[in-house]
Amino acid sequence: MNFQQLRSVRETVRRGFNLTDVAAMLHTSQPGVSRQIRELEEELGVELFVRAGKRLTGLTQPGHVLLPIVERLLLESENLKRAGDDFGRSRSGGLVVAATHSQARYALPQVVRDFREICPDVSLHLRQGSPDQIAQMLLSGEADIGVATEALGSHDQLVTLPCYRWTHSIVVPPGHPLLELEEGAVTLEHLTRYPIITYESGYTGRAHIDAAFARAGLTPDIVLTAMDADVIKTYVELEMGVGIVAAIAFDPDRDRHLRALDARHLFEVNLTRLGLRRGTWLRSYAYSFIEAFVPTLTRDVVEGALKSEIVECEYVI
Repeated sequence: MNFQQLRSVRETVRRGFNLTDVAAMLHTSQPGVSRQIRELEEELGVELFVRAGKRLTGLTQPGHVLLPIVERLLLESENLKRAGDDFGRSRSGGLVVAATHSQARYALPQVVRDFREICPDVSLHLRQGSPDQIAQMLLSGEADIGVATEALGSHDQLVTLPCYRWTHSIVVPPGHPLLELEEGAVTLEHLTRYPIITYESGYTGRAHIDAAFARAGLTPDIVLTAMDADVIKTYVELEMGVGIVAAIAFDPDRDRHLRALDARHLFEVNLTRLGLRRGTWLRSYAYSFIEAFVPTLTRDVVEGALKSEIVECEYVI
């Protein structure tokens, strides 16, 4: 048994049983992948994959049982290498952080700058995606740390830690009728009178927006959705509708052509979480990044979470 055999099995499942894609991922040939899988099956004495001719179409029952063990062995081999690197080069290496656009654009810039000062020899890579994509990057090992408001908590293989709470704001052009109302007087009924521009489903607290209208028995006229607040604000400036964005996405100095109204009384408060793959070994500088982002998430707290201890610490911005 060797790690190349285990990687062949893992990647075959991840690539939807397409051995051509598996071969490209592992930098080998398709016959080579087939041979690695067959040799492992012969050594184990069971077939891991269902076959239709020469094609693999799914996992057998033993395959379903053994796949988590394969994943765990490969994770531990990666942890072993990281641990060795950590002792040998504790303040240099690479760190991959996956985040939604809103987090990367508004929540992380100061953190990245502080981290660069603390760990100047670490190569930091920011990857953006949807919350589901971020979860998959963590699960596949493509990312070390994930930051998102939605989706991360739905995966048992991920450890999630609360970071900060935030609310939504309503953005409108100057002179909009909603600005004539007293502070905090805007209602969901008011919003239904105007076209609405907000986030796509699954992004930046959109679920709480939908839930608020549903509870009130109202149907908003959502005419445009986007993944990030900058796009939403652009179309609000064109007077195509009223925008609903994360409060942290509005800057009075930068957004001089817009006005913001507090919407915390309309929509449930959102909680951004930091995600880590359960059982992973984090380099020392990864803990430094996490603490720069959320000071309450010290190394002891994070290590406790990775050992499945309950973590409840957060701050509000």
